[in-house]
Amino acid sequence: MPHTTALIYSDSYQKYDFGPWHPMKPVRLAFTYDLIRAYGLLDDVILVEPGPATDDELALVHEPAYIEKVKELSVQGAGEAAAAGWGLGTGDNPVFAGMHSAAAAAAGGALTAGRKIMAGEFMHAFHMGGGLHHALRAKASGFCIYNDPAIAIADLKLRHGARVLYLDIDAHHGDGVQYAFEEDPQVLTISIHESGAFLFPGTGFAAEIGSGGGRGYAVNVPLAPYSGDDIYLEVFAELVAPLARAFQPDIILTQNGCDAHWSDPLSHLSLTMSGFQELFRLEHQLAHDYAGGRWLALGGGGYQAYTTVPRAWTVLVAVMSGRQLDDQIPAEWRQKCARLGQHPAPAWLVSEKAPPLALQEQGNARAAARDSVDLVKKTVFPILGIS
Repeated sequence: MPHTTALIYSDSYQKYDFGPWHPMKPVRLAFTYDLIRAYGLLDDVILVEPGPATDDELALVHEPAYIEKVKELSVQGAGEAAAAGWGLGTGDNPVFAGMHSAAAAAAGGALTAGRKIMAGEFMHAFHMGGGLHHALRAKASGFCIYNDPAIAIADLKLRHGARVLYLDIDAHHGDGVQYAFEEDPQVLTISIHESGAFLFPGTGFAAEIGSGGGRGYAVNVPLAPYSGDDIYLEVFAELVAPLARAFQPDIILTQNGCDAHWSDPLSHLSLTMSGFQELFRLEHQLAHDYAGGRWLALGGGGYQAYTTVPRAWTVLVAVMSGRQLDDQIPAEWRQKCARLGQHPAPAWLVSEKAPPLALQEQGNARAAARDSVDLVKKTVFPILGIS
């Protein structure tokens, strides 16, 4: 039986590097690939090395002047003063040599995956170097130079006339993708994230539902700090499944940032690895129920480079390819992680003990989630004909 899942990966992803003190470390991708390999999952996937996106492809979403500015600032020794107004040269998005080619490679991975899925070469693909969902039309934002999810969606629309469901479970609001398509009823964006009242980028409130012809096709579910597995699973059951059923997409794109994990230093949410595993299973089911199995999964946030990101995304590949993995992580990977990460490596893939939450924290999180869900049902469901 031919493989139905592709892993989109290139060593060039290591070049997307803002420097040693930056929280988004490219080593997280190398360690994820190594853990996937240690589990033998490379035998169950088609390994695809993509090429970079062209300037014309990047211009599906980004202004040509911005692309030229990124190129200009990518030259070794380019002055950061020239970056003013473009979101570059900041603490979040410092300028680095080769920035354009590294970001274009990430965009190329999403394009390649989407095209091959629609061509029927495989049903599912995971592009761990993608998910850079904050980049705007003419501005870098939140560690994101080019917005690969939005570029892939625009390409799927242009080439195939596809109806695209974009589902984002990163701890941070998928603002750049929402803004790119907020007037477009051919793209349904759903973002489940920590509320902008507490976290960057300060947007993504439940009242944001798109505009013009796209009114009702942007869905936001802001959550309070300490929201955990049970809340996420209830949101999927009450909102995501009915929305997918009503929209009937041709393909589903998911952004699978794992910074909603309880240990992540840049958010305040409480998902566990078990919760991520169940969310990935639900994404898989959505694709088969409503999109003919066509599922492009992207990476995204995640700032525990050695302990959380590799485990979460290895679980994702296992779900995609239908493999059951031993919970005990292979010793070879643990040894390498301990040696290069310079701290104890995790022993278990999914099993873990999250810190207990106070009853008040749990109550606040549940109440906030209820408010968000109810507002979406009140404002969006009638537009999409959901009773």
